[in-house]
Amino acid sequence: MKPAWSGLLALGTAVPAVLLGVAIGRAQSGGTAPTRTYENRLTRLKDPKPLLADYPQYVEPVRELTRYEAPTLVDDPGADLSVRAWRFSYNARGIIEMPNRLRARDTAIIMVHPWGIDDGQGWRTPEPAGVADFCTKEKNHLGGKHTREVIDPFLKSLRGKVGLVLYSLPGNEDPIRKKLYRSFRGKPTEEQRLQGARELKEKLNSFSYKGEPLPAKLTVSADRPSLEYFRQFPGLDAGAKYNNAGFWDLPIPVTTDVTAQPDDVVIYDAEGYAPLRQFLKDNGIRHVLLTGYATDMCFCKTTAGYENLSKDFDVFLVGDATLATFPSNSSPRFATNASISFAALNHLITQVSWVEYRPTTGRR
Repeated sequence: MKPAWSGLLALGTAVPAVLLGVAIGRAQSGGTAPTRTYENRLTRLKDPKPLLADYPQYVEPVRELTRYEAPTLVDDPGADLSVRAWRFSYNARGIIEMPNRLRARDTAIIMVHPWGIDDGQGWRTPEPAGVADFCTKEKNHLGGKHTREVIDPFLKSLRGKVGLVLYSLPGNEDPIRKKLYRSFRGKPTEEQRLQGARELKEKLNSFSYKGEPLPAKLTVSADRPSLEYFRQFPGLDAGAKYNNAGFWDLPIPVTTDVTAQPDDVVIYDAEGYAPLRQFLKDNGIRHVLLTGYATDMCFCKTTAGYENLSKDFDVFLVGDATLATFPSNSSPRFATNASISFAALNHLITQVSWVEYRPTTGRR
């Protein structure tokens, strides 16, 4: 049986309200979560400008002909952070935009995998054929440029206003990074940070960033040569053959392209999602602005990726503050557009210019 409202979308008109119960309590609390009624009223937008159009050198703008405006979704009492967002719905036949009003102190900014590779700290792409991060030095430098031009100014504009700024990195908390960065367990002193920086420099620069060259000859089947060809020479091999044994055991630092501060927190992927969820909740976080790399991989699937966070928090993917991996291309523009557009089926997308701190709006 078709839902009674399935035929109500009409171009140029408002869609009659569909009353939806929106749970705003904690699902795991065991009790009845408080709810409010959300009027899912869609009004057609006329001649809207492209989305994610502020940094076209990094992200190809989103151009969808059918766009709607919906009522405010997240609406915190005492809100002081305006976050306009959008999502795509095949059933609604277009993009749905809505304003959101958040309390900044209940909001965290998380940057996924700001790896300090080829940035002068010592951790660098192995030669002649090693791979890490965006997999070539040139692409790593492009990612660093994006961090400096887009993500770092975004963090600076909201640091001290939002509840937390966090970065996720691979592995566990090791002795060196424990001295360098605040984590779920503690915050190092300035003396410890200086000692950690010295140890990091020594550790990273003492490693031999030299692996094997590409194979000069391959033994392949005369009948089906492509099978053996790709088995012996895959498109991506980040193992010890090309990166040298021990490369991934090194303490990966936060990139110097971001201006990290002592109160910023580092998340370690190997600890899993549960400690991150608990830390955020213990600090009163209910909303997350998600930035970082890589949109099609780490940004969605690692410990601090949106697939985990969206189970427990209002998550806004900052679509121009992320880059997808871009094999076979010199630019991440179209890969990032595709990854964000797909994520928009079930997640809210915002952009740097749509996140505004407005302290006066909190007085109501």
